[in-house]
Amino acid sequence: MASPSQPLRGKTTCKKIFWAVFPHACFILSLVIYAFLGALMFSHIEGNREVILSEEYRIFLQDLMSLARNFSDNVTENEKNFTENIRHLFNTADPNWFINPEEKWTFFGSLFFCCTVFTTVGYGNTYPVTRIGKYLCILYALFGIPLMFLVLTDMGDILATVLSKSYNEFRKLQSKILASKLCSGSTCSKRSELKSRAHSKIVINEPLTIMELLKGQSSVKQRPVRYRNVELFEMLIARENEHTQPARNRSMERWSSCPELAREKKMSQVIENFDKIGKELEKLDVPIVLMVLVIFVYISCAAAILPNWEKNMDFQEAFYFCFITLTTIGFGDTQLEHPKFFLFFSLYIIIGMEIVFIAFKLGQDRLIVLYKKVISFCAEKNVPSKKVYPK
Repeated sequence: MASPSQPLRGKTTCKKIFWAVFPHACFILSLVIYAFLGALMFSHIEGNREVILSEEYRIFLQDLMSLARNFSDNVTENEKNFTENIRHLFNTADPNWFINPEEKWTFFGSLFFCCTVFTTVGYGNTYPVTRIGKYLCILYALFGIPLMFLVLTDMGDILATVLSKSYNEFRKLQSKILASKLCSGSTCSKRSELKSRAHSKIVINEPLTIMELLKGQSSVKQRPVRYRNVELFEMLIARENEHTQPARNRSMERWSSCPELAREKKMSQVIENFDKIGKELEKLDVPIVLMVLVIFVYISCAAAILPNWEKNMDFQEAFYFCFITLTTIGFGDTQLEHPKFFLFFSLYIIIGMEIVFIAFKLGQDRLIVLYKKVISFCAEKNVPSKKVYPK
């Protein structure tokens, strides 16, 4: 039969888990809401803009018509010149002349653009054209980029904790395997006997009595007899209370007497979770070779999946595209035919950017250590040695 305290314990554990996950969920949810709001804003502004035929577009059409006429007159003579001229002409053309804004700036297309803005990838194939769209893009990036870095730092702490614990467990397992291989049968049996004897001694020995404990305390000896008796009596009562009375839950007593104290305690725990952001990344000590291997495996998995819907990519092109994306370089030379599918890959991008961020942080720490060693070595060489003169 379940005791009434078990449901209370289950509720308290659920509350603890909720308040532990709450800050991380707030960051991710705020980033998702920010991306959706930006997609609605840019799809309305850039998607409903009026297409105005500029003077540059009319000049482009005139040059194209003249090239077509010259090529039709002298096909055999001007074939080579025509290909060079037409290539040069289309290089000077604006891609927005040939794209319908409503087709390009859909909700998913705008959402893809917002993700490239606050992740600082910026492929360059999608950008605002209107003046108000450019100004809003500046404001959107000013608030979105710090929010994205905050999410990266927060999620990076979780990944750093997982990586450090996994690495420590692997080292413990490796040390146990090496110890079992190096340890022979006779020495292991002797060590186990010694451990069992020591354990039996610890279990059999009783704790010191209160008089034996007071013999070694100089502060009690120096006091008068009356004060020593009072202190001895108080210590005896305290020791009896430890063995007879069960441990009480002080948090439950505070909650029953004054609920405001429990609320303040919960709020202080939540605030402490916010204050601890970035601390685990500072403690992380994992070999940089291991992080490079994790990045290589992570990008290789995506490079194997991406060509399934991007038919113009093979494994090498997909690997290059994922690396350029996760490092936020974003040249834009490799474009996606189906950015809607790639939006479902957004979780992969965020986690991958966190892994790359952790690797860069480890590399930065290693460089700082290397610079310190080089500077200390140069300083030791430049310090003149003390000459000892004979007396």
